[in-house]
Amino acid sequence: DNVAGDLYIFIHVIPHKEFRREGSDLYLEMKIRFTQAALGDRLEVPTLGGSANLKIPAGTQSHTVFKLKNMGVKKLRGVGKGDLYVRVIIDVPKKLNWEQKRLLADLDNSFN
Repeated sequence: DNVAGDLYIFIHVIPHKEFRREGSDLYLEMKIRFTQAALGDRLEVPTLGGSANLKIPAGTQSHTVFKLKNMGVKKLRGVGKGDLYVRVIIDVPKKLNWEQKRLLADLDNSFN
């Protein structure tokens, strides 16, 4: 006797160590140096499919969010992928040597 019934499948998504997911969009935080933020740079950003290049313009402020289109998760209903949002955080060094301190002091004095 075969009885017709409903089949329920439960899927649990394990959190990723680098990405946070909201729907089809992914979120990532990356630490950058003060010099990268001030002068601008190109970063290699991890993605689900490998890596992508992200241009950081000169004068970027900490916690600025950049969007990489179509670098998120494939949409369940519909066509395309979500986006990858990268928040850059300026990493302030905890220890500086004498030369680094002098250079930063000279830079600070040049603003006055």
